[in-house]
Order: sequence, then C-alpha cells, then structure tokens
Amino acid sequence: MVAERRREPMSGGRRLGRAYQGAFEAVFAIAIGAGLGYAMDRRFGTEPLGTFVGLGLGFGAFVLRLVRLGREFDGEGRGDGPGGDGGSRGER
Repeated sequence: MVAERRREPMSGGRRLGRAYQGAFEAVFAIAIGAGLGYAMDRRFGTEPLGTFVGLGLGFGAFVLRLVRLGREFDGEGRGDGPGGDGGSRGER
C-alpha cells in the first residue's frame, strides 16, 4: 500500500534556502563535470575532448537540477507539493 505524502507549505525563508541550495548544486555540477573532464584529459592525453564532454555533462546536470527545482516550486504554488500531478498548466 502506497502512503500519500502531504507536505506543509514552505515558509518564505525555507523556499529561499531551497532556491539557494538548488542554485549552488546546479552551478557546482558544471564545475565538477569540467574538472572530471580535465582530469580525464590529463590521464589519457585526449585534450580538450574530455573537458568539453565534462562541460556538456555538467551543463546537462545543471539544466536538470533547475527544471526539478522549478517543478518543486511550481507544485508548491499549486498546493500539490513536489512530485504531485496537479495536472497540466491551465487545467483545473
């Protein structure tokens, strides 16, 4: 049996904290991807291919994190919480 999860609405300070956390995670995803790509380049002598691949993967993780954060806040605004299926936009 799956329990229905209900979340309390976030206060303004908590929303701001979640936004900063998401922004830091997103930005660091790019830096980590680039760093790992650079390390792979140094290890295997494939410069600059690994750095570009790492930047691409980091940017993809950046976009994914921002989309998830946006959905979380959008769901919060509709009152159905993160991961809820409040219907598509404009449907009510």
